[in-house]
Amino acid sequence: MTTGNVPARAPVGGSAADQAMVVRPAGRLRGTPALPGDKSISHRALLLALLAEGESTIAAAGDGEDVRTTAAIIAALGAGVERTGVGGGRVDYRVVSPGGAALTEPEGVLDCGNSGTTTRLLAGLLAGRDLFAVLDGDASLRRRPMGRVTEPLTRMGAAFAGRGGGALLPLAITGRRVLTAIRYDTPVPSAQVKSAVLLAGLAADGETAVTESVATRDHTERMLRARGIAVEETTGPDGAHTVRLDGPVLPAAIRETVPADPSGAAFWLVAGAAHPDAELRLEGVSTNPTRRAIIDILRRMGASIEEHDRPAPGGADGEPLADLVVRSSDLRGVDLSPADVAAAIDEIPVLALAAATAAGTTRFRGAGELRHKESDRIAGIAAGLTALGARVRVEGDDIEIQGGAPLRGAVTETHDDHRLAMTFAIAGLIAGGETVIDRPGSAAISYPGFFHQLEGVRA
Repeated sequence: MTTGNVPARAPVGGSAADQAMVVRPAGRLRGTPALPGDKSISHRALLLALLAEGESTIAAAGDGEDVRTTAAIIAALGAGVERTGVGGGRVDYRVVSPGGAALTEPEGVLDCGNSGTTTRLLAGLLAGRDLFAVLDGDASLRRRPMGRVTEPLTRMGAAFAGRGGGALLPLAITGRRVLTAIRYDTPVPSAQVKSAVLLAGLAADGETAVTESVATRDHTERMLRARGIAVEETTGPDGAHTVRLDGPVLPAAIRETVPADPSGAAFWLVAGAAHPDAELRLEGVSTNPTRRAIIDILRRMGASIEEHDRPAPGGADGEPLADLVVRSSDLRGVDLSPADVAAAIDEIPVLALAAATAAGTTRFRGAGELRHKESDRIAGIAAGLTALGARVRVEGDDIEIQGGAPLRGAVTETHDDHRLAMTFAIAGLIAGGETVIDRPGSAAISYPGFFHQLEGVRA
């Protein structure tokens, strides 16, 4: 595999990152690509450090643009933020905060960039603070729905004003020092919505409870417990999952280390399994039960993935870790339920690529949430994989892929979506001929250095 600029493609705004990129097939794949720190955990660690009075240290956080956005925002709210140990797509942070009861009302608009996680979790955090703030972001983020968090937070006593009746950015927030505790059933399982309500619940008088039809990623719950906050979880006979905490309460400042991001590892897991001559090792990956769906689904598809457990830092509430080794495999199609899709929502684009290389048919059912990400990922997946020669059919919120057709190089559109950019780049390692990735720079949102690692795994 080699990469380089396509002369016919002019950079937008003069940025080299916006130029198109060519990826050529690799004869074989070997190596240990460096992974970014987990993005979901990095966001939460910074926001909880803002609420905790005193000094928090966060080692090996993700250094993508989204996490940098969150770091800049907590600084604007009164925390001292120091970056150290930068390198390899990871960074260490030292955060000194006056605590949640003494945050600074921001002088200007808080720019959330492209990060939906930053926006939604920050809305929950600020709902319970006695200040006024305005959240805004880029054109993509302004299209993403925020009503799913403002509705329950309004019920708790915060006030929101924005486009679409408070459902779209820019979004003005007027918080309250003490909120009303609620019981909330999420219409669609969403870790961001759950986390926003729980963060608001830290400032609520009494028990706040969030119930989901299926359990979503539980980083917020684990991280609150690690900071001294009692969080109770129960699962009903119908599989509904409820999380409860009592407020008002604030987290304690701690030291923690962020594991490698399983969503970043997903690209190499698919590359290794789908390529005919591959062996890749991925170190220190979070194997949290609510994040490991990518591993389990690929194994259902026939992927050869070894898992070597590491000691979990932080005891029972820490993130389970493992080193993963993936080798070339004969993949087969599977039928994925809405629960499967929800559990692997961020990895669906690259799983769709795996499906295109697998024997038989793969169905992704109930994938409508993909339409509300950085782009309409259902449309982006279908268009990109079809251009590459895959047989893709979309019906409503379901995606059906008939695998086995040889992939061929093509021009692929990323729509400035980092997961589409990286998915089509991995496809370029497998497809015949040259694959052109239009506007690949969005990969830096979650995985700075991804294309350097792509170059390095070509044996």
